[in-house]
Amino acid sequence: MCQYDVEPLLSKAPILAKYSDLEPLGTKVMAEYIWIDGFNHIRSKTMTLDEKPKSLEDLRVWNFDGSSTGQAPGNDSDTLLKPVAMYRDPIRRGDNILVLSACYKADGSANQYNHRDACNKLMEKHADQDIWFGIEQEYTMLDYYDRPFGWPKGGFPGAQGPFYCGVGTGNVFARDIVEAHYKACLYAGINISGVNAEVMPSQWEYQVGPCRGIEMSDQLWMSRFLLHRIAEDFGVKISFHPKPILGDWNGAGCHTNISTKDSRAEGGMKVIEHYLEKFAKRHMDHIKVYGEDNDLRLTGKHETGAIDQFRWGIADRGASVRIPRSVAMKGCGYFEDRRPASSIDPYLVTGIITETMFEC
Repeated sequence: MCQYDVEPLLSKAPILAKYSDLEPLGTKVMAEYIWIDGFNHIRSKTMTLDEKPKSLEDLRVWNFDGSSTGQAPGNDSDTLLKPVAMYRDPIRRGDNILVLSACYKADGSANQYNHRDACNKLMEKHADQDIWFGIEQEYTMLDYYDRPFGWPKGGFPGAQGPFYCGVGTGNVFARDIVEAHYKACLYAGINISGVNAEVMPSQWEYQVGPCRGIEMSDQLWMSRFLLHRIAEDFGVKISFHPKPILGDWNGAGCHTNISTKDSRAEGGMKVIEHYLEKFAKRHMDHIKVYGEDNDLRLTGKHETGAIDQFRWGIADRGASVRIPRSVAMKGCGYFEDRRPASSIDPYLVTGIITETMFEC
């Protein structure tokens, strides 16, 4: 059978409800362990716990077959899952939990794809700088056949213009998924701060933050898990590719907003300018970890700067880094690195930003 004859298997919510409403025997709860694999994708599996854990220390270090996730060879495949953050589960609800986990080898060293370990060390080392991050996660919804959701079959929608922050049928697509994800993040305890439709139809954005240090990346990864998981129920795919549709369409980024105790203080504009002098010197080092296929997005068009150039500007969405006009007027605050692609590993991005500001 041709793959295009196959329809997506959607969640049968009314049937599932008969079972999801069942009360467990005694105090047992389900813990969904979630981790990042060797392809910068998300994996998960479930463990039954005898009772609701009170802290991370109550959770077991688990393991999985790393040879099936691109993280270990077959002859030494057991990879450890160490719990690093815990959230309420908006899907199963009750006392069930989501457990963000980091991957380690048997000898206790970080798995080569565990970028959280190095990032956390940087954040702890520079905790006195009180670094705040906020990340704007853009993404594109695709249908079962990898077409942008809601686009005409075999064709294209109208030109970009009415879709950014759009309202009304034909201007926005799949708002149900967006609303469900927003509420699920709030329920879980993720500091989601807003959502909006983006410039390209079927493209959306949500913002997480401000968060201090390592919490930024932890929460962004968990929000991505929830987005994928909720989209399953609607038969929709989530793409974090930075340029899902070639041509005269906006790409998808992960604009990263940064402030420190000094940039937020009086005279902080000078501090920001000092940071950006360092950013300019390490531009290509940053680009290397700012997402695959980012060259397709950072063209100098569609509200991006050119990938081989670094410049900053006030209220300039065509620059590598934008300083909001309100910050320039106030003389202190935050700045926005517009270079990261939507597909980034936020541990790498927040890590190199911290390293550049305070170790270079």
